[in-house]
Amino acid sequence: MKTSAPRRQAPTFQSATAPSPPWPAPPAPDGLPRARAFDQFVVKLHSRCNLSCDYCYVYALRDTGWRDRPRTMSARTVDRLAERIAEHARRHRLPAVRVIVHGGEPLLGGAGPVTRLVETVRDRLRGTGAAARFTVQSNGVLLDAPLLAELARHDIRVGLSLDGDRAGHDRHRRHRDGRGSHAEVERALELLRRPEHRPLFEGLLCTVDLANDPERCYDALAAHRPPMIDFLLPHATWDHPPAGAAAGDAPYGRWLATAFDRWWAAGRPLRVRLFDSVVDLCRGGTGHSETVGTAPAAAVVIETDGSIEWTDSLKAVADGAAATGLDIHRHSLDAAFALEETVAALDDGLCRTCRACPVSGICGGGLRAHRFGRGQGFDNPSVYCRDLGLLITHIRNTLRHLAD
Repeated sequence: MKTSAPRRQAPTFQSATAPSPPWPAPPAPDGLPRARAFDQFVVKLHSRCNLSCDYCYVYALRDTGWRDRPRTMSARTVDRLAERIAEHARRHRLPAVRVIVHGGEPLLGGAGPVTRLVETVRDRLRGTGAAARFTVQSNGVLLDAPLLAELARHDIRVGLSLDGDRAGHDRHRRHRDGRGSHAEVERALELLRRPEHRPLFEGLLCTVDLANDPERCYDALAAHRPPMIDFLLPHATWDHPPAGAAAGDAPYGRWLATAFDRWWAAGRPLRVRLFDSVVDLCRGGTGHSETVGTAPAAAVVIETDGSIEWTDSLKAVADGAAATGLDIHRHSLDAAFALEETVAALDDGLCRTCRACPVSGICGGGLRAHRFGRGQGFDNPSVYCRDLGLLITHIRNTLRHLAD
């Protein structure tokens, strides 16, 4: 049995400021401390999915790497990954690590593979001084009471994807035969809202769709009383712009600003990661969202074959754009982190337009993937530049009005 699939070469892009791939996550601008180690590990326990969402960055966009990888992560790879995480935590004296079990759909194999991964990592971390937090990010279709009880027994939290009300969700998040998945996710959420399972509820991910009314979408999400909502912009580049971008100026920014007003008027009853991050950044904080801010990235992706990759959003750019050429069977996590630091030393991550922008300290240039295209590699502002600028200005004006 092979321990890892042959390495896939990252594609070569033209960029005025960046060296050849592999590409790192965007580094912090000069003057800000860089992350000193990885402390978040996105683990692809299963590489296939039981839904066929038309905006999926894994299966529906430009990367095809999932076709070459095993469906599930082997026990040998799980053991090696746990050793690598413990090695990294010990070497850098990390106080805590977070493991996000991802896919595909990580629950396709049931609770067993998830709990084995969690217990193996916990066992290897003993004596390192690092606490561990585990989350399964799921589409919710397979979540039932026995599975939740097993996750609860191992203190594994659950995040679900929900794109608003039934019509908004089922427009994109469907089964391969065209059936919507909203009813199944609703059943999963009913279970998560029960008192015995409520502590497991991590939050909801929602991909913004301009066809959905932002207030109705926010209300549908908030009705489930999640601890957190994370609004995600659909992955797009300058070469493949987002839907509706030509219909008006900053339509995604207006959508998000309207949802923000709904949340703000309700008294901020729950965390909305993007909005909370912008508020925090406007007040001089560091934020806690991948979409905005200049905080250094500290996450890495481990595929089912043990390949080490950068953030999944780079899969929207081109085939192999997230590849590092490293894997946990032959390379330490420090080797991947050193690679990131080496490339970061040559590339400040932001184009000239962003560096001159008055809100760049809050925006941070947006997701790196969203900057790609126009024959300039990543040497662009975000394809959502105007949207992010509108949202940030709107939130900043709201805070200024509050202070007056």
